[in-house]
Amino acid sequence: MSKALEGIRIIDMTHNQAGPACTQILAWLGADVIKLEEPGKGDVARTNMRDQDSDSLFFLILNANKKSLTLNLKTEEGKELFKKVIETADVLVENFSPGALDRLGLGYKVLSKINKKLIYATIKGFGTYGPYSEFKSFEPIAQAMGGAMCATGFPENPPTYVWPAIGDSGTGMHMAIGILAALQQRNSSGKGQEVEVSMQDSVANIMRISLRDHQRLGGVQERTGNQLGKNVPGSTYPCAPGGRNDYIYIFAQQQMWKAFANAIGRPDIIEDSRYATPESRWDNRETLNAIIEGWTRQKTKYEAMKILGDAGVPSGACQDTGEILEDPHLKEREMIVDIDYPPRGNYKTVGCPIKLSDSPADIKRPPTLGEHTEDLLGKLCGVTPEDFTKLREKGAI
Repeated sequence: MSKALEGIRIIDMTHNQAGPACTQILAWLGADVIKLEEPGKGDVARTNMRDQDSDSLFFLILNANKKSLTLNLKTEEGKELFKKVIETADVLVENFSPGALDRLGLGYKVLSKINKKLIYATIKGFGTYGPYSEFKSFEPIAQAMGGAMCATGFPENPPTYVWPAIGDSGTGMHMAIGILAALQQRNSSGKGQEVEVSMQDSVANIMRISLRDHQRLGGVQERTGNQLGKNVPGSTYPCAPGGRNDYIYIFAQQQMWKAFANAIGRPDIIEDSRYATPESRWDNRETLNAIIEGWTRQKTKYEAMKILGDAGVPSGACQDTGEILEDPHLKEREMIVDIDYPPRGNYKTVGCPIKLSDSPADIKRPPTLGEHTEDLLGKLCGVTPEDFTKLREKGAI
């Protein structure tokens, strides 16, 4: 069965998380993603947080379905081979520091002359222009500068970093959208273009509701912990047996109030004037939350979720990382999959969250460093077996 992005060749010059997250999802959708790495070193994520004599899990969870080509772009031979590869490419994705490829003589102006259809995608912490464009960034910096940290946490605590990588992987998803848009435009124009996404921009975009509330409510949004608006229930509640992650999140709107009260065995509070409206429930939240907590503490988080889910009330068990890896729903949806990678062996990773009926994703193992170098340079650049010996001697591959 053909894949949605079959026939699209992407040169992945990214490292760490934001870029690899972008190119991995495009690879899952069928693009031919060639990860271009430095000989002998590769993506720094291969060794970052390594826990055994194998490429790190950090690298493995972000580089499935790709091929690895090693080239030394500081050698003339490496540069020339790179330019030949670019002639065959649809997209180049890079997240080097600003100006790094220009200093190598491989910036967009040069490469677009080699391949006018090339889409040149660049990911930066703060973009390539603006007052902060020369500043470096990492995930927490993007969250801080994009507004996420000041809106997260409890009011008595400092601004709080959130673990879901909205700055890195969030930027990668924004870039994937940008690349797909540029490919679509190229279909009509026949011409490539530059696509730029910054980490700060991406977080600011995700923070749009808080920016709305700043203007709607006339001031800086206060940190509210787990409370979602003035809704009761609209927070986390403790469950049995009382472990640190034994909580459930419950959110019931007005149209769900009767179903919720019946589900927790308290039909008597349906018409109680203290709880009959969203406003009265908020005004009497302490007594109402005590009633809800009295019920949740008698149930495990999964028992409570099943009862409420069957009643049509939105709720979710607060799952820890181990529970996510074993979640039967995620497994059935192929969102938790097993991969075998030498020499590590088996590990679990996430699958493709985008489900296409006519071209479902197949999750394949990541490449070892330089695994496809000879095959790719032979096919794309006409390099012969004899040439490989000379290229290695010169440190070009």
